[in-house]
Amino acid sequence: MALPPIVIATLQSAVLAATSNLLAQTLTAYRKEVTLVVDWVPVFQFVLYAFINVPPNFLWQEFLESAFPAYHMSPTSAAGDEKALEKEAREGKLVEPKLNIANTIIKMVMDQTIGAVANTFLFSLFIHSIQQAMVRPSGASLSHPDKSIQYLFSQGAIVYSRVDWTGVMARSRAEFYPILVAGWKVWPVVSLINFAFIKSIEGRNLVGSLAGVGWGVYMSLVAAAK
Repeated sequence: MALPPIVIATLQSAVLAATSNLLAQTLTAYRKEVTLVVDWVPVFQFVLYAFINVPPNFLWQEFLESAFPAYHMSPTSAAGDEKALEKEAREGKLVEPKLNIANTIIKMVMDQTIGAVANTFLFSLFIHSIQQAMVRPSGASLSHPDKSIQYLFSQGAIVYSRVDWTGVMARSRAEFYPILVAGWKVWPVVSLINFAFIKSIEGRNLVGSLAGVGWGVYMSLVAAAK
């Protein structure tokens, strides 16, 4: 039995989220000229965020498409050519899908305002809170990256009671505009390609996820610097 599109989209994004974080760790090790030791804790955090974030975003894209369809049916280019019209009538092609430019602009604006604001702030809230919930005391037996797998399966790996929510909110507000502006240098182009050329929600999510690998590397570096 085939998996629902929303599940496939979530799994694809989770794999790409892990890929982007691993690439960020590789880039960091290269820059510092040190041996790469994969820390699976941030990989886990980014994958978990994908599982939480992708389903509502998938539904958001479905809403945008249902409210503002990208294509409407229009008379074919054969209009005015009697022979061509007769041929297309026999083939059932008297109308063809045509890009709705107004709807495409509306969707792009909504996605880069409402969608971008929500995604940016929620990402910051999530990453700062889970970093505190999964803090590894320096010098502890499982604090080193080469012990990260053991740490993930250890008791008390995630403890949200130790999260300073006031501090998390303050940090999220402080970095909100810089991240939002950085995103506007990338995502409007991705949105335009998606809304103008990709017809299916599944396809749009895949394109967004592939573009998100590069963005994920950037966000992984931002998160690691905190």
